[in-house]
Amino acid sequence: MPIATLGAVVLECPDPVALARFYAAVIGGTVTSDEDSRWVDLTGAPGTPLAFQAAPGFVPPQWPRPDSSMQFHLDLTVEDLDAAEREVLALGARPLDTEDRKRSFRVYADPAGHPFCLCAC
Repeated sequence: MPIATLGAVVLECPDPVALARFYAAVIGGTVTSDEDSRWVDLTGAPGTPLAFQAAPGFVPPQWPRPDSSMQFHLDLTVEDLDAAEREVLALGARPLDTEDRKRSFRVYADPAGHPFCLCAC
């Protein structure tokens, strides 16, 4: 029997509301925040819940860098890689590794710099 269940994946960032809105536009859900917006939840989206926490002095991960780990990334499954790419770029994502168009995934950074992959289903 497991000791615990995964409650949420929490991303630290400089602007939790803005990053929650980015992911709400990508995966759906509703953005809810505490009184001072230092903690924001994305609820109602399918899958594991995401939350966003204000982190003063936040330094985004560097990808790829042999001297710096990205710590984690999100894999987001999509039906059409090209269409999904256009949409996430329009929302403020930036490409990190998208040159190999034959692969089943492409790597981007969200507006706060966290890496994520769009993966073909």
